[in-house]
Amino acid sequence: MRNRVGWLAGLTVAAALVAPADSIAAAAPPPRASTAMTPVAIGPQPGTFTGRGFDTCTAPSQAAMNAWRASSPYGAIGIYISGGSRSCAQPNLTATWVANQTSNGWRLLPIELGYQAPCGTRTPKMSADPSTARSQGVSAANSAASAAQALGIGSASTIYNDIEQYPSSASCRAAVLSFLSGWVEQLHVRGYLAGMYSSGSSGIKDVCDAYDNPSYTRLDQIWIAWWNGVADTQAGSYCADAHYANQQRLHQYAGNVTETWGGVTMNIDRNYLDVRLAQTPPQQWSTTIDNNTAGGFTASTGWGTSAYSGQRFGTDYRFSSPVSSSDVAWFRSTIPASGSYEISVWYPADAGYNDQTPYLVATTTGNRPVSVNQRINGGRWVSIGVFTLAAGTGNTVGVSRWTGGTGLVVADAVRITRV
Repeated sequence: MRNRVGWLAGLTVAAALVAPADSIAAAAPPPRASTAMTPVAIGPQPGTFTGRGFDTCTAPSQAAMNAWRASSPYGAIGIYISGGSRSCAQPNLTATWVANQTSNGWRLLPIELGYQAPCGTRTPKMSADPSTARSQGVSAANSAASAAQALGIGSASTIYNDIEQYPSSASCRAAVLSFLSGWVEQLHVRGYLAGMYSSGSSGIKDVCDAYDNPSYTRLDQIWIAWWNGVADTQAGSYCADAHYANQQRLHQYAGNVTETWGGVTMNIDRNYLDVRLAQTPPQQWSTTIDNNTAGGFTASTGWGTSAYSGQRFGTDYRFSSPVSSSDVAWFRSTIPASGSYEISVWYPADAGYNDQTPYLVATTTGNRPVSVNQRINGGRWVSIGVFTLAAGTGNTVGVSRWTGGTGLVVADAVRITRV
């Protein structure tokens, strides 16, 4: 998208966008409600909608919106509600403006334009470290959700994170996908659905290629920037047709065009949406415990501390040599309710680490051992299975030193997610 113009006109997560040279334009200061009163929340945006939409850098005046509503083919508009990479002021974007547009039948596409890929040219950039990038995704989700609430954009609405075109690489892709995982998980906690806008050749392709990768959390919708001039939700070679196939796509098919409707001229990007509000956001409970989490990790003096590997989660990790006794390093958590939980583990991989590291999961029927080869698949979340856990606070996942393998055993971080 361009810097001046808003990008989306569409709705759900799009299909694939051939990266236009410029990116979406966005707003400047965070929008604020027009009164000190808490705005009344409108229904989910964009909700269920199939048709054309547009986006511009600055939310248009009421007169312009009325003219286009009466005479244009568009029924949805993208608005930049938050993010440090926005470049346009938003004098019109208030809770009153939002309420007026939805009352007139417009569907809204709330956009966050903030952290960008670490290998891209736009700023501010997310960290190249996947764990830090994930934390930044959580922060961005909280900021966007608060901005949406201030405008009266209610729960179950989709908020789209705009990550402009970037030259993808393995390391850059890992950072972007980790950032988006934090974005999705935290928006769900806040009661919103999570979308992403990006170029078909970079962000969309990376997201779609990782569609079945358990290390990352899947988006609810995609917004494909691919200026091929065709008003549909196809993504070409950038995203398989089977991915995000349940009315979960938006397609920005043309950009930086000037149109006049009802005597009002605007510079816009054209979008086509096919989105559906199939359900409210999953209230997915998830917690991550690092070896430095206060009150969340215990280990004996037999465990050392290292920051040697760049694949670590956080600032450092714990390690130890195998012994013929358990000496478990425990990750402690508070499980909100008895039920099924997926356990994922994070560790740096190295040829000198253990090929049979014993993890222990404290289930309702006792400790369940799982062996993990810590010489491979490092620097990412690795699922070790789904287990039945009891509600309450206690040692949940452990790493034992008693192993039949060779090499150092490592305790770095665990993630527990209700399924």
